[in-house]
Amino acid sequence: MFTGIVEEVGTIQSVKKGAKSCILTIGCHDVLEQTKIGDSIMTDGVCLTATTVGSRYFTADVMAETLNRSALGKLKAGDKVNLERAMPANGRFDGHMVAGHIDGVGIITDRRRDDNAVWYTIETAPPVLEGIVEKGSIALSGISLTVASVGLKSFDVSIIPHTLEVTSLGTKKIGDAVNLECDMVGKYIQKWCDNHFKTQPENSQNEGLTLDFLEQCGYQK
Repeated sequence: MFTGIVEEVGTIQSVKKGAKSCILTIGCHDVLEQTKIGDSIMTDGVCLTATTVGSRYFTADVMAETLNRSALGKLKAGDKVNLERAMPANGRFDGHMVAGHIDGVGIITDRRRDDNAVWYTIETAPPVLEGIVEKGSIALSGISLTVASVGLKSFDVSIIPHTLEVTSLGTKKIGDAVNLECDMVGKYIQKWCDNHFKTQPENSQNEGLTLDFLEQCGYQK
């Protein structure tokens, strides 16, 4: 489990490609503290397992499924990536619940300044947009952000100067790909509702999520 609060921006030192997989070597320092082989480090939003831990780097195997689901396959030596260690049980929860399991990839289609903030417009596929809620949370390349608005094909986030300084987002430009993970709680609720309403008889008078339905499930005003 992660929080989406980036601890460090690492640098891709090498990408060793296999037939359908790759091995990433990532230069870093802060996230290596107390890290051992087998620990999880979220890399640009993707939960990876450290297979080697050096004094200034770690390596991670990336399988074909991860490459197909994320933008990690586009990484090359010199690229910057956001890094976060798994959240300790006694740690502070400053962001939101992030699993490091990517829902899809978005493309930056616009970048514009608004006083001290910078707005990014991210275009993504409809199934991913369904899980994005205005003023809800989203992990964008591992960064916990608040969704400013949601459209038919894209959504917007507004970034403060501090976030631009301590993450890789400040280096991103129009056309770049970013990893997206929708809010975990929302995904579970959506899945439960989909399964519940699909099992209703075709001739039922089901009107969707109503107050009567919520009261039957224990909701109290």
